[in-house]
Amino acid sequence: MAKRPRPVILTILDGWGINPKKEGNAIALAKLPVYNSLLKKYPHTVLDASGESVGLPEGQMGNSEVGHLNIGAGRIVYQELTRIDLSIKISDFFVNNALLDAMRKAKEKGLALHLLGLASDGGVHSHINHLFALLKMAKDEGLKDVFIHAFLDGRDTPPKSGIKYLQTLERRLKEIGIGMIATISGRYYAMDRDKRWDRVEKAYNAMVIGEGEKSSSSIKAIEESYEKGITDEFVLPTVIVDEKDKPIA
Repeated sequence: MAKRPRPVILTILDGWGINPKKEGNAIALAKLPVYNSLLKKYPHTVLDASGESVGLPEGQMGNSEVGHLNIGAGRIVYQELTRIDLSIKISDFFVNNALLDAMRKAKEKGLALHLLGLASDGGVHSHINHLFALLKMAKDEGLKDVFIHAFLDGRDTPPKSGIKYLQTLERRLKEIGIGMIATISGRYYAMDRDKRWDRVEKAYNAMVIGEGEKSSSSIKAIEESYEKGITDEFVLPTVIVDEKDKPIA
């Protein structure tokens, strides 16, 4: 009689890491009878879940999406972050037809170019270096009016790191010689993925019709949010205005 196949169980322990150091390590300090019995009974090994081992740049932390993608594929899957970084490094990025077409159409029609996305180096949904490359590209293409709608992170980066990224962005805008920050918004509003229109609407209104909180600069806006106890992810969509209180974009 044929043996019945034994079931195989794939169990995801979200946030579980292997680190022998006990200080500040809840897993190493805890009593784990079931987990430890499994290690004693079955063969096991340790896998690296970050950096080049999962298709990310060296030193880049992994995350849930990257981990599940590599597990499902059973091989290293090079992430968009790595692919875009490489395309910038070898200059393929700057001859991307889709990007060039958008920029050239804006220039031909005398329209402003609007760039929106997560302004951090979290590396999960974006990387701020890619924004810098887009700005350089826009400069090279001769665009004049470029406006940035910066989404603040605070989930894949520390909760009050947004000001550092905005300061870096403002400095790079001056160095490259193009672009202005038109709005800022916490990702809680601008990147909601649970179909909560009441959140998204606030970010939409700020970017499209210039309605929402107002401030004379992105730095001032985020500093005032911190003073109110509001961290990056939850910063209310804010429109940057000129001296006449009109949106700059």
